Amino acid sequence: MTVLRFDLTKNDGKFKILNATNGGPWHKRHANDQYRSNFEDYKKARIPYSRNHDSNFNSVYGAPFCHDISAIFPNFDADENDANSYDFACTDENILCTLEAGTKTFFRLGQSIEHQIKKHNTLPPKDFGKWARICEHVIRHYTEGWADGFKLDMPYWEIWNEPDLDEDDSNHKRCWGGTKAQFFDLYEITAKHLKSCFPHLKIGGPALAFRHDWAEDFLAQMQKHQVPIDFFSWHIYCITPSTLLWRAEEMKNLLIKYGYEKTETICNEWNYVKDWKEGFTQTLIDIGGVKGASFVASVICQAQKTDTIDMLMYYDTRPGVFCGAFDIYTCKPRKAYYPLYWYGKFYDMEKYVKCDTQVDDVYTLCGVDKDGKSLCIITYYLDEGVEQKTVKLDFGKSGAKYQVYAVDKDNDGQLIETPKDLTFDMKPNTILLVKEL
Repeated sequence: MTVLRFDLTKNDGKFKILNATNGGPWHKRHANDQYRSNFEDYKKARIPYSRNHDSNFNSVYGAPFCHDISAIFPNFDADENDANSYDFACTDENILCTLEAGTKTFFRLGQSIEHQIKKHNTLPPKDFGKWARICEHVIRHYTEGWADGFKLDMPYWEIWNEPDLDEDDSNHKRCWGGTKAQFFDLYEITAKHLKSCFPHLKIGGPALAFRHDWAEDFLAQMQKHQVPIDFFSWHIYCITPSTLLWRAEEMKNLLIKYGYEKTETICNEWNYVKDWKEGFTQTLIDIGGVKGASFVASVICQAQKTDTIDMLMYYDTRPGVFCGAFDIYTCKPRKAYYPLYWYGKFYDMEKYVKCDTQVDDVYTLCGVDKDGKSLCIITYYLDEGVEQKTVKLDFGKSGAKYQVYAVDKDNDGQLIETPKDLTFDMKPNTILLVKEL
């Protein structure tokens, strides 16, 4: 048995934004017949930001007439200064619906990925300067009321998505159809223009897929041309929290190397993926089960400990195979919903307290509220293996009462006991929420 000790008198900082997602609630404010909704469950999770990348794949969000620049500004030859050149209706509806759930949109300026044999809207814009001005008017619509728009608190504006996903000489470039040099030009022109128009907003990107060489070349070029980067976004799909944290440290070191040490570092796509090829079907099954849920909880626990990640954005909560949080048919919560939902409770905590004990494959998260009461998550995550572990929680208190909720093979976030002794026999891929009463 291992004792997990927490000194509740310590203060290891505030809780970061670690349960943000890609995709808002599955809900239609304008339709009341024959539709399903996860609105209430989504709202309960207190998700601070929803990134709108790939939202133009789903009709529940208004697809194919929403979010992508090609959908909002369908005729690139039109006058970018004329409000009649823009089609905001479906994007408006989705952003407002998401906001009603308490979630702000983290707006990806660009295009959804294209897996089709012929690419259309992921090709480089014909005029980079005009594209930047189109983005300017999109921001003005949502933050300054332009074109019958709104004055919303939407601080994050991201330029493009995964320009490094495919090699320059690839015949199947899914996210950026141009060269690396062309993308660097687009980013520089757009970032400088938008920052000059909106110095108070956060302009960043480029939502890198995985390539270290691209990241270094990008930052070196941006430094050389004095391009502002308020946040640096990157993606990773893996099977261990240590891999994600290693990538975060790698990205942070590059930011420091090129003079962007104050730039926020945001992992805004991540999920459990073991295999993209022969084992991909099993990966998708695991995403929605106890393994995927335990992976989510373990990553969140580890990300809170590090100073190399400022925000996590799970991919995703939109309807699709990567959504471990909601069932695509019923909209009901799946097992991976509960780590996101439980983390939302930590926003009420006054301080974060690290565990004084380290145990292989056991991950912890502990907070203390204004009344001195603790809230704790324990996760035992293994990608492979069946070994059971026994752990005991020690909060340095006597006489306190607790409730324990579980996500495991048999439980979906239910209250399982009100114990006197905080000793637990944990099977692999079990998550416990321990709440002091």
